[in-house]
Amino acid sequence: MATNTVTTHWKKNMQFESDNPSGHHLTMYDASADNGEVKGFGPKALMLSSLAGCSGLDVDSLLTKMRAEVEDFNIVVTGELTTEHPKFYNKVKVDYHFYGSDLKEDKITKAVNLSIDKYCGVMEMFRQFAEVTTEIHLH
Repeated sequence: MATNTVTTHWKKNMQFESDNPSGHHLTMYDASADNGEVKGFGPKALMLSSLAGCSGLDVDSLLTKMRAEVEDFNIVVTGELTTEHPKFYNKVKVDYHFYGSDLKEDKITKAVNLSIDKYCGVMEMFRQFAEVTTEIHLH
């Protein structure tokens, strides 16, 4: 069974630095305590970035294997937090935007659906606590 371990170190002033198995580090902080000097990420927003990154890596790999070139694509993830503590995402919308002059809709749809339904572990984790909806946009 594969495991990942990260170490997160308190840096004072509502900031933490976390390592990653890749060896890179990132700073997390409480945005409500930001006085304009902190450069970092909010922990809950990082969860949305992780979802986009996980699915995006799947889609990139699948489109390459399918020889379905796109000029560009991005993933916009919008999470709705509950109002009561502990606040968590109860609704999440994932919008996939693809750009190009010769987009292969069938292959793009297949790649996204494979990520959503089979490969993206972060998507599956989100499904445990949130209603997740997705939409594909071709530009």
